[in-house]
Amino acid sequence: MFYGLSKFIKNILPKRLFYRGLLIVAIPIIVLQMTISLVFFDSLWIKTNVGMTRALVSEVKTFIDAYDNDETNKDFIIILFKDHLGINIKYEPEKILPEKNPERWFSPIDRSLRRELKSKNLNYYFNTTNFKEVIDLKIGYSNGYFQFYVPRERLASSSARLFGLWITLPAILMIAIAIIFLKNQTRPIIKLAEASEKFGRGEDIEEFRPSGALEIRKAGLEFDKMRNRILRHLNQRSEMLSGISHDLRTPLTRIKLQLAMIQDKNLSKKLSDDVDEMEKMLNEYLQFASSGAKEKTETFDLSELIQNIINKYENPNIAKNFQNKIYFNGRKNLIQRCINNLIDNSIKYGEKTKIIVEKKFSNIEISIEDDGTGIPKSEYKNVIKPFYKIDKSRSESRSSVGLGLAISSDIAKSHGGDIYFGKSNLGGLKVIISLPV
Repeated sequence: MFYGLSKFIKNILPKRLFYRGLLIVAIPIIVLQMTISLVFFDSLWIKTNVGMTRALVSEVKTFIDAYDNDETNKDFIIILFKDHLGINIKYEPEKILPEKNPERWFSPIDRSLRRELKSKNLNYYFNTTNFKEVIDLKIGYSNGYFQFYVPRERLASSSARLFGLWITLPAILMIAIAIIFLKNQTRPIIKLAEASEKFGRGEDIEEFRPSGALEIRKAGLEFDKMRNRILRHLNQRSEMLSGISHDLRTPLTRIKLQLAMIQDKNLSKKLSDDVDEMEKMLNEYLQFASSGAKEKTETFDLSELIQNIINKYENPNIAKNFQNKIYFNGRKNLIQRCINNLIDNSIKYGEKTKIIVEKKFSNIEISIEDDGTGIPKSEYKNVIKPFYKIDKSRSESRSSVGLGLAISSDIAKSHGGDIYFGKSNLGGLKVIISLPV
């Protein structure tokens, strides 16, 4: 039960650091203000209101008792209450007291007035909302009632509103200042996260300056050091592969020239095929090594790119189903290479190919299906590994080194997406490229 409660609290709490920090600052301020307000209203405002109401009701009771005395000058006592207490009083004979008294349970003034009038056993009716400056109070007397117009300040203290204003404005001001400071503190973290995300996708980070608190600057500096070490490693790998490529192509070219001089054409052809196979394998290695090459990110029409790829194949067995103007922000050449590899596989192992592009709420899905032999479900995770090849039905060509799917998977992941496999409606393999919008 405790685990469920803890999980529920985690789900309702904000996920971003800025809003969590704002809660840490705002909640104590709000709780403090509410506590002070409750103490004020309970100990000062409500008690003051009760005392003022009790005094007013006592004055009303005094007036009725004095008016009931035969020796009292009726008009004089009405004038006396008006001049000294500010209460306008009028006797309304032969009039019936309204039966329904408006119930405003949320109003402290109404609650206090009702309670005190009941304690004096008075037949009453009052309304605190009819007039802005006065309270309408009627007290039953004889065959009519007294009409009292009581100034509102006799029951409510104006200091309560001032207190509420002074206690609310500083709280709002403090929370506004906290928002500004929190925004300045979380901005370096957001910049660091954006730089890490771009670097993780293989994009160029033009300039990154660590800023903010000491801990954030330290994290930024360590990230910059790590980025430089990784870039140095990648450059060394590229330079090494370029050197290997140059060193291997030279003897391969010499071998080709020497094969042309061999008299035995059958032997020459066999050796030439082996050399072509070696050259093709070398190209695949270099292509895999350069799949994370630096390329600027741009926004392009993905549907137009796929249409151009399909047109180059000039294959009537390639069907398509996608709408125009599907824009994507990424590295265009890498996406083209990824789709080319998958279409090549589809054409190689099947006769019919179908390409479907769907733009969803959070991602774009590119489905490439074929009617080939397919891949066993148990091999879905293995086929994206570099140099991995399954049975001969999917690797007829000896020159294939098992890098096509690995390259496509690496390109999709470098864009924040992934590649999934499934059963095609055509009977073969279905490859889904999922790219974030």
